[in-house]
Amino acid sequence: MTAPDSYRHRGQRRTLVRELRSKGIADERVLTALEAVPRHFFFEPAFEAHAYQDKAFPIGEGQTISQPYTVAFQTQLLDVEAGHHVLEVGTGSGYQCAVLLQLTALVSSIEINPVLFERTRERLASLGAGHAGLYCGDGSLGLPARAPFDRILVTAGAPALPPALLRQLSLGGKLVIPVGDAQLQRMVRITREGPEAFVREEFTDFRFVPLLGADGWGR
Repeated sequence: MTAPDSYRHRGQRRTLVRELRSKGIADERVLTALEAVPRHFFFEPAFEAHAYQDKAFPIGEGQTISQPYTVAFQTQLLDVEAGHHVLEVGTGSGYQCAVLLQLTALVSSIEINPVLFERTRERLASLGAGHAGLYCGDGSLGLPARAPFDRILVTAGAPALPPALLRQLSLGGKLVIPVGDAQLQRMVRITREGPEAFVREEFTDFRFVPLLGADGWGR
């Protein structure tokens, strides 16, 4: 059983948000979303003490729950507005998905690992976030049946920009994705300004688990 969201947990989130603000996260909507989501719900009870530290943590299946700073940084770059349809590639623990749901109700999330998919689907449903569209499949190919998307967020490191994700962006849409080798990636934001016109911006370096799939690092 997950520990309830206590006064102590809420205080820990306020402290975490102050830390993220001091590290340069300036979008108050993003900070409010992180303060609202009980990160300890995404940890096994034995590891709850790690939940409000600004670090990544293993969740099994060779995957991690992302560092809160990383979640905040990517979400800030994504610039989500209410009513945007967002595709998340790499559901993982479900934490990033829960943060996105604080910003818009229209979230589709795809996870390639069936064990993580089933575990996270049950967790999000138990948190009242079961209205997210959750899918099991190759996220490097996007989710064409639900496209186009106003925003696409990739939570794993890609060797290059997946062409399918570019095609599935709406005009004016943004894609935020870490791109690089298996050890280090540069955070990239792509804005679609026309049918074949894409503007690329590059930010700082991060370390993510590999994006698996046909347009990632394979299976």
